[in-house]
Amino acid sequence: MKKYFNFEELGTNYRTEFMAGLTTFLAMAYILFVNPSTLALDGIEQLPEGVTRIDKEAVFAATAIAAAVGTLIMGVFAKYPIALAPGMGLNAFFAYTVVLGYGIPWETALAGVLASGLIFIVLTVTGLRQKVIDAIPANLKLAVGAGIGLFIAFIGFQNAGIVQNSDATLVALGDLTAGPTLLAIFGIIVSVSLMALGIKGGIFYGMILTSIAGMVTGLIGAPTGLGDVVSPAPSVAPTFGAAFAHFGDIFTIEMLVVILTFLFVDFFDTAGTLVAVATQAGFMKNNKLPRAGRALFADSAATVVGAAVGTSTTTSYIESTAGVGAGGRTGFASVVTAGFFILALFFSPLLGVVTAEVTAPALIIVGVLMASTLKNIDWDQFEIAVPSFFVIAAMPLTYSIATGIAIGFIFYPITMILKGRAKEIHPIMYFLFFIFILYFVFLTE
Repeated sequence: MKKYFNFEELGTNYRTEFMAGLTTFLAMAYILFVNPSTLALDGIEQLPEGVTRIDKEAVFAATAIAAAVGTLIMGVFAKYPIALAPGMGLNAFFAYTVVLGYGIPWETALAGVLASGLIFIVLTVTGLRQKVIDAIPANLKLAVGAGIGLFIAFIGFQNAGIVQNSDATLVALGDLTAGPTLLAIFGIIVSVSLMALGIKGGIFYGMILTSIAGMVTGLIGAPTGLGDVVSPAPSVAPTFGAAFAHFGDIFTIEMLVVILTFLFVDFFDTAGTLVAVATQAGFMKNNKLPRAGRALFADSAATVVGAAVGTSTTTSYIESTAGVGAGGRTGFASVVTAGFFILALFFSPLLGVVTAEVTAPALIIVGVLMASTLKNIDWDQFEIAVPSFFVIAAMPLTYSIATGIAIGFIFYPITMILKGRAKEIHPIMYFLFFIFILYFVFLTE
């Protein structure tokens, strides 16, 4: 095994790789509770007509399985210390835009995730991935990341009760004296403090401390026995195979935009994460990532597996940098992380302790981290600033990641042509321009 993972060449050992794998797991373990809460639309009382709520325990199991399988493939096949799990932002798009906004059943949404994963595999195997990446302007990629960050943070503020509905102003400040809201504010303060101090796994530890505070104050029911903490792994039967059963429902303009959004966000989220982690670990050679195709295959294969068992798009996690910082240099660290996700399957009862108020701080902090890309956008070029701003602003204001992308991608060729920069527009951008025009026509019918 040492030889397979090149321990000697990379100057590492079992202990270092084990600690790196554990560090990465702790840094991203929050997704085990945030993802089920998000996909089950916790805090949302009224669902669209004909739409049911996805089974929360099944999503918990699907999250752990998708993370374990994807991370294992990344470790054994691509040999990188990079972990995967259902992506933040993509799960919000799945729940709040596709299911809640469009009224599309979660079963059909899972079919859309499956389709995007299969397309991603084809693009990776055929080498078309790079052409598509090159077609999308860098500034719009940055804007999408920042916009998703604002959208996720907005959802976090809602779940915390800090922001609430207002008939007069659409949104307003919530009741900051309410118990659940105070608990969420406590969680934000604790989590921010841990992150500011550079504590690895600060988001996860913040959730633990917030849950304990909720139990101490009586806002959250405390476990009364071992069975409220550990139990047999929950069944994925309520969600397993739904993506295949409803695959025939995806052939509409609306679902085409949904699939493109899943694909687009995963595309660049994965590419950015791989480059960031590889750069920190010193894997980049001549500005290229060795075995990049294998790493992307692991990502797309994990999305297909995740959709099959019942969760939103699975992607590479930037939290993997925590493990690399702890010394992880080989795929064995990913094997360790995958093992901890499998072990986590037996802790599903804790879903009852990790409420929407407990997960809200995680959403807000992830939003902060994603919004950091704002600094790299060329704001001094008006033809770039306009579509970028529309992407960023429209996502939280329309409560839709897809709508934000659509508005920005429609305005990009318009402003570029008017500025005399038509030759810089890739043909794929014109294709997306017309697709998104059809999207709005279909949406308003």
